[in-house]
Amino acid sequence: MELITSIPFFGGFLFKAIAFIAVLSVIISVHEYGHYIVGRWSGIHAEVFSLGFGPVLYSRVDKHGTRWQLAAVPVGGYVKFLGDADASSRNDPEAMAAMDADTRSRSFHGAKLYKKALTIVAGPVANFILAIAIFTVLLLTTGLSTDQPIVKSLKPLPDMVNEMRQGDVILSVNGVETPTVADLGNYARAQSDPTRPQIYQVKRGDDVIGVTGPFPLLPLIQSVSPRSAAINAGLEVGDLILSVDGRDIIAFNELQDIVGASGGKDMVLKVWRGGEILEFTLAAKMVDLPNGDGEYVQRALIGITGSLFFEQQTRSVGLFEAVKIGSIQTWRLIDLSLNALYNIATGKISPCNMQGPVGMADAAGDAASQGLDDFVWIIALISVGVGLINLFPIPVLDGGHLVFFAYEAVTRRKPNERVMNILMSTGLFIIIGFMIFALTNDFLC
Repeated sequence: MELITSIPFFGGFLFKAIAFIAVLSVIISVHEYGHYIVGRWSGIHAEVFSLGFGPVLYSRVDKHGTRWQLAAVPVGGYVKFLGDADASSRNDPEAMAAMDADTRSRSFHGAKLYKKALTIVAGPVANFILAIAIFTVLLLTTGLSTDQPIVKSLKPLPDMVNEMRQGDVILSVNGVETPTVADLGNYARAQSDPTRPQIYQVKRGDDVIGVTGPFPLLPLIQSVSPRSAAINAGLEVGDLILSVDGRDIIAFNELQDIVGASGGKDMVLKVWRGGEILEFTLAAKMVDLPNGDGEYVQRALIGITGSLFFEQQTRSVGLFEAVKIGSIQTWRLIDLSLNALYNIATGKISPCNMQGPVGMADAAGDAASQGLDDFVWIIALISVGVGLINLFPIPVLDGGHLVFFAYEAVTRRKPNERVMNILMSTGLFIIIGFMIFALTNDFLC
């Protein structure tokens, strides 16, 4: 891996392309499997399950008579049910007319309406389930940070006075009580003079003692966002930013103030990394951020989060709690995505917030470069997006099919075949236009 990524072309473009193909393969496989398995449960026969398009590289037929195949172009996939004319589930009138009653009932277009609707909606639902499953597994494996500021371990830092020990429970800082991690963070953000000594009152075993330690919230990188100025410059998790343009900093809020006032100009960051002093040049990007009230504010960001000087104590999470939290996280992503799309459509925020395939490939590659947890998290994020977009009421997409089914349920008759074909073609043009728009953003923003 180090040899490949050291070559600019292979380490950049090819690595991101492979990561993106891996992400798409997982997400599309899950999406199409949702269609397939619910269709099979409903008695609808799937003739082909294809991962990718174009020439078939490998195929086999299972005991149910479905041909599973891997195609040469790994940028999508489909399930072709009995009676479908193509991968978009267009009706094949000639094939349907040639079927006997029993075969027709096993086709997609001959099945009962509720069976078709369940089969169609199962694809997006499978994407949401994948996201919930990923969040659940991450919580089960990493645990959940406790609310109480308990030192699990001390992070590597340059020469700083730090009398903390593993297991210390922080009770207060400089006389300000900090019963929760949030209180500790609030204390740090309220300090106008982070250079003053930080005297902590901690519970160590059965004793309550005073110790000296670093400023609580340091310009110590906790996470680096994909497609950010920080990751493009080469900053990494664990880096401690010592100065910006020659100005020494101690607190993370000092860094925020400097970045916010930079006006997008290049900044030189001096960074401590594992005993070495390194320099990086980067410029902040203007980013639209939700403010929690459904509105957005623009802020200059370099794409990092600050960190406490210690690793927080974690607690194990049960399966039920993990699934609950994972479901909440998935719903929040859906809500944020819909809100962002609305604000883009109404011109309240920049269309640059919409990423196309190149942007998603960048994000997938950046996430993969940071480790498995970040990579599977980006899978969950994109999976939610794919599931949500597929529910839009646009012909060709799953949501468009559901609209047709709703029409059929209300009017008690199928939509006109000619009108259906026109709408499907229109929907295809809409999707192509949407993709061109997003792809343009990838290069211009």
